Amino acid sequence: MDNTKDKKSASASYSAESIKVLEGLEGIRHRPAMYIGSTSKQGLHHLVYEVVDNAVDEAMGGYCDNIEVTLSSDGSVTVIDNGRGIPVDIHPVYKRPAVEIAITKLHAGGKFDKKSYVVSGGLHGVGISVVAALSKHLKVIIRRNGKIYQQEYKIGKPTYDLKVIGKTEEKDTGTEITFLPDETIFSTIKFEFSILETRFREIAFLNKGVKITLKDEEGKKKETFHYEGGLEEFVKWVNKSKEALHKPIYFTKTDKGVVVEIAVQYNSSYQENVLGFVNTINTVEGGTHVIGFRTALTRAINDYANKNSLIKNGNLSGDDVREGLTAIISVKVPEPQFEGQTKTKLGNSEIKGIVESISYSALVEFFEENPNIARRIVTKGLEAQKAREAAKKAKEIVRRKSAFSVSGLPGKLADCSKKKAEETELYIVEGDSAGGSAKQARSKDFQAVLPLKGKILNVEKANPIKVLSSEEITNLITAIGTGVGEQFDLTKLRYSKIIIMTDADVDGAHIMTLLLTFFFRFMKQLIENGNIYIAVAPLYRIRKKKYHYVFSDEELKKMMEKLGGEIAVQRFKGLGEMDSEQLWETTMNHKTRLLRKVTIEDAAIADEIFSKLMGEDVEARRQFIAERAHEAEIDI
Repeated sequence: MDNTKDKKSASASYSAESIKVLEGLEGIRHRPAMYIGSTSKQGLHHLVYEVVDNAVDEAMGGYCDNIEVTLSSDGSVTVIDNGRGIPVDIHPVYKRPAVEIAITKLHAGGKFDKKSYVVSGGLHGVGISVVAALSKHLKVIIRRNGKIYQQEYKIGKPTYDLKVIGKTEEKDTGTEITFLPDETIFSTIKFEFSILETRFREIAFLNKGVKITLKDEEGKKKETFHYEGGLEEFVKWVNKSKEALHKPIYFTKTDKGVVVEIAVQYNSSYQENVLGFVNTINTVEGGTHVIGFRTALTRAINDYANKNSLIKNGNLSGDDVREGLTAIISVKVPEPQFEGQTKTKLGNSEIKGIVESISYSALVEFFEENPNIARRIVTKGLEAQKAREAAKKAKEIVRRKSAFSVSGLPGKLADCSKKKAEETELYIVEGDSAGGSAKQARSKDFQAVLPLKGKILNVEKANPIKVLSSEEITNLITAIGTGVGEQFDLTKLRYSKIIIMTDADVDGAHIMTLLLTFFFRFMKQLIENGNIYIAVAPLYRIRKKKYHYVFSDEELKKMMEKLGGEIAVQRFKGLGEMDSEQLWETTMNHKTRLLRKVTIEDAAIADEIFSKLMGEDVEARRQFIAERAHEAEIDI
């Protein structure tokens, strides 16, 4: 990273006057989810992101190239950067040190002063103030102007005035923030190394040359993320468990103050994996930057194919050219407009044209200079075109079957009497035996049951034509009602909850993984919309005066100690072993059952895991299982 900017002159321009205040802190503790998304695990980790994003903003401005994050054994988190240091001079309006205003006033920060940050991830200016308000204790140490300053806060309020605690060299600048989340706000205050690791890896890939170190004192773990290759390394990392077809295509250009940086690499799979970022924020719902790139890609490939007489049956569609595509699209936008409070979709209309123009020119130039790669990409698209035509016929059969009339539904489906999707749920059950028990156990008015015959096709390895010709998968698509691919329509969803219910053993886990792979690759929107669940079945039943059901070996041990004396313990090897009453009581009664909602916390990680677990690379799968075996509960 070019970190040659004069910090001293930059510090002078980044001062108390740069801190603009929009409103006070009232309400954060009453409605924390409005500011950090939730008070669960995701919201807790969002606190770290808010503090780290401030350091990243300094990095994007060229003032910082080193960020250290430490998870302390006392539950606190410390974030240290070598940026300019938060301003400490007296604010002209509020007559208090600028750092105190930034921490105690909502919507206060340098993000609203265009001279301080040209582009920024934390545009709402709520970051550090929200962290302070939701923390029992927060301490800030600033190295700036040759001095070391310190101030501490309790639930967002200063416990003493900003004070000088030492001296340092004029060039030694930066900010250190330590905070301890308030356990009365969050459902958990235990940070997970792997969640933070994923985000920091992304940030390091997106900010070439920036070094981020993550340490866990209690777990004695340490990871450093530092990528001089930037997006080229990122796209190779995403594709590492797949067979890449060529070297990465990389280009970057600035137009009208917008920095566009893109890396592209095709692999031999059938899936598209496009990751979009705006000012390092992962826009999981895409937006105008992604639309612009996709449009340019389709046009550039078709233009090359036509120019070289490679196309016979009409232009390739967008779906054709994106089969097997992995792309990272990173844009730096001075004033991004995000749709939705969680910043997951870029809305700026002008960005589409900018990204499309830059991408088209760069791709055309690359194809001309690398004809072998260009022809390989066109061939991949032509194969997809043939497969799409064949798959279209299979989808037509599925679509025709998907009528809401009973006659159009699979014969094995025991449907429910209610028809409103928001009031109904579908249990996908392994085997006829468990299916029979589930049909007897269910509440017929709102619970439907679809038994599956054996293990469904592994869609990670199979051609889409083969997938859509599978009877079990066709039954599944028909029962759900939305269709797949370009015909997918969420408004036609027949059940608000789709619940996978399998045995608590290795075979059950395999079937569950096959189903999740299908949903991830063919109906990803259902996962993103929160419609897919996993039913947690009990492993044991203990009889002492009354029946007790337990869901793990650890829970069994605790329950045995609690109950004391001799006990009759029954181990459930499969759902089919339970009678309908037991199945209802443990797994299907909506008042007492345990369900796990399936989420996609990070699309790149999810894609990698499915590729490793279900793909062709046996060695990658073996290594993944060896590394993660301690995290799983496997019954052999």
